[in-house]
Amino acid sequence: MRILVRLTTLLMLPIALTACGSGGPEADMADYLARLQRTLETTAPPGKPAPIKAPPRSGEIQLAIQPGNLDALDFLALRGCAVQATVGKRNSSLGRMAAPSQQLLLDLEYLRLAPDCIASLRERGESSLATTLQAAYTLKREQLPASIFNATLGGPEYRQLWRANRAARRYPQQTSSAVTSALQQVTSLSTRWLDGQYAADNRAFEIALGEIAGGDGGELQQALALQQSWLSRADLVVRQRANGDPLCEAGRTSGQAEILQTVIRKFFIGKIQPWSADLARRYHELVPPITELETLLQGVLPITYSEWQDGRNRQLQTTMTAPRDHVAALQALLEPCQ
Repeated sequence: MRILVRLTTLLMLPIALTACGSGGPEADMADYLARLQRTLETTAPPGKPAPIKAPPRSGEIQLAIQPGNLDALDFLALRGCAVQATVGKRNSSLGRMAAPSQQLLLDLEYLRLAPDCIASLRERGESSLATTLQAAYTLKREQLPASIFNATLGGPEYRQLWRANRAARRYPQQTSSAVTSALQQVTSLSTRWLDGQYAADNRAFEIALGEIAGGDGGELQQALALQQSWLSRADLVVRQRANGDPLCEAGRTSGQAEILQTVIRKFFIGKIQPWSADLARRYHELVPPITELETLLQGVLPITYSEWQDGRNRQLQTTMTAPRDHVAALQALLEPCQ
């Protein structure tokens, strides 16, 4: 039957439409559920979206970074070395109280400049000072994954990314590519830094973090949970009807089946599925660069973060399947009508 082919085909096409209707996607889903209940002469109990657990606070997951022996170093002894200014900034009161992103940038600056200074000191016969700088270099390189975590996944900007700040009524219409570009940029930079390429554009990095803070990870979770809540109720209506008498007999389409097909075509395929496609597209824009960075820093992720991450991923995976689950339920109900 054509309606079955249509349902399956639409799930495989990159739909570019946006959900319509003056009330937004939730109003469209409420309308669809009401028509489905009326058509199939059964009802679903009330429901509400599953709660979304807030990400852990930055202060709870910041990793401890050992200062090493640079704190006790007289930066005047580094005369003639470019790294002298870096050590001075690091040991200043502002440097000690700097935000995690600024501390990371200072560490990268040290890793970039220290090797030349160490070589110069050895040439001048100042082996003790060179050894001190080398030990600090080794420590900072070992701690770099933790420093990157503190400045990115463990920082306030990434936490804000997963906070729902706006209503999901028109989401994701108001989103932009700035957030996804910033996520990709930070993930790419982190990969390079861990590969030993320590160059950094400080201003560009801070701007990228600012864009991430204005991101819509929380809104995505909220919208997907809202969609699942309504479609799971619709699934229940369909399955309750499927447990009764067959919708059609001997391949003959009944009047109820014809009405159902119209409801599906106009209100599920016509209104809800375009919104579902928009949500799926946004998911595949936002989540992969975050997952890539989390994988890159897997070895240093705090337990608190990992537990929240696991819960977030399970919820995202579950809510992402809601449209397919509903299509499967509709196909099972309509199967006798072929």
